Amino acid sequence: MTDQEINNQIVPEKTDLKLGFIPLTDCCVLAVASEMGLFKKYGLKVELSREASWANIRDKVCVGALDGAHMLAGIPIATTLGLGFTKKPMLTAFSMDLNGNAVTVSNDLYERLLAIDHKIASDPKRSAKALKQVLDEDKSSGKPPLTFAMVYPFSNHNYEIRYWMASAGIDPDHDVRLMVIPPQYMVDNLKAGHIDGFCVGEPWNSCAVKESAGKILITGYEIWNNSPEKVFGVTHEWADKYPGTHLALLMALLESAAWIDKPENRNAVADILADEKYIGISQDVINMSMAGNFQYTANGAPVSVPDFNVFHRYLANFPWCSHASWIIAQMYRWGQLEEYIDIRKTVEAVYRPDIYRQAADQLGLKHPSSNYKNEGEHHTAWTMQDNDREFSMGSDSYLDGNIFNPDKLLEYMSGFIVNHMKVQLKELEKFNHSP
Repeated sequence: MTDQEINNQIVPEKTDLKLGFIPLTDCCVLAVASEMGLFKKYGLKVELSREASWANIRDKVCVGALDGAHMLAGIPIATTLGLGFTKKPMLTAFSMDLNGNAVTVSNDLYERLLAIDHKIASDPKRSAKALKQVLDEDKSSGKPPLTFAMVYPFSNHNYEIRYWMASAGIDPDHDVRLMVIPPQYMVDNLKAGHIDGFCVGEPWNSCAVKESAGKILITGYEIWNNSPEKVFGVTHEWADKYPGTHLALLMALLESAAWIDKPENRNAVADILADEKYIGISQDVINMSMAGNFQYTANGAPVSVPDFNVFHRYLANFPWCSHASWIIAQMYRWGQLEEYIDIRKTVEAVYRPDIYRQAADQLGLKHPSSNYKNEGEHHTAWTMQDNDREFSMGSDSYLDGNIFNPDKLLEYMSGFIVNHMKVQLKELEKFNHSP
């Protein structure tokens, strides 16, 4: 189908748009769509607005100051449920990327961890057990708990750092202090000694290394291979009012993500992001992770993460309802969500593969027929068989070897929820049944 034929089928109801983003490498899906004229190609005039925090993004989208935005995967869910002071039905029909986060710690803490287990330099999955020993030593000597930062309570950064800690028996609500800091301020706080470590997206981990402020301990990919990260989010009200505009946006973003994921384009992407209006730091630092094969050095031992940034391959842009189910499970696990909800109904109201498929069909892109998949079953690349279609997929394993089956959500949750939450599981059973 030619561009003209596509444009004749998609008629945006609103053409002048303002979209928000946070200065992170994965805002590149919006930046490239703007710089390469992809929004214009689909009849849209888009202004990109650099925002200070994820709370700003959430609130401005809710009140209509932004038409949509680069969002943490948990924001549309949390905002729909009224978690975090704002309640407004939101949805996403587009996942912007997989992976992209890391846990970075101060140089002093890294040296303490290395003294306990020198193998963490080549096997980052051992790092949580070393941290557990540091915390136990500090507690026995009467020292205050270490402080770690993440970017937002309902973020995968929060859930990843908690998952990593909990895998070694650390209680992130009692054994450490967890606080929220916007991504672009992480490195300064680490330098100042206000925090001992953080979980953030790129380029801020690489920036900490470049400025000798800390060392990357473990990446989000090593915690959960090919985990969901950002989405493009809008309110339900906006999507209902401007369905043609929404499809045009998704088509531009799909083209952008596919172009970014080609290794030969990564240098050009880093050059775009280095501009002050996007991230405003050196292209070299951005390229430390964006070049296609992220390599970080832990005490001289190189650790390579080829799939650190995934923007299109592995069905990265498909809004898997199983990803949303996992996020809700973490909300229950960590006490953020206590009301009894129909999880599947909530998931399917917020994550909208049906809208994604409309945009993909316009572009002639294949898409899966299912909205859910198991997570954690594949330790290497694999092929998804879907009727007469095949999709090349990346590994999806968790560092603890667990498997998440969205059809057995309550069974999964019972494995980590204790005490008073056992009562909640019984109540949840009244609302949730396997399909």
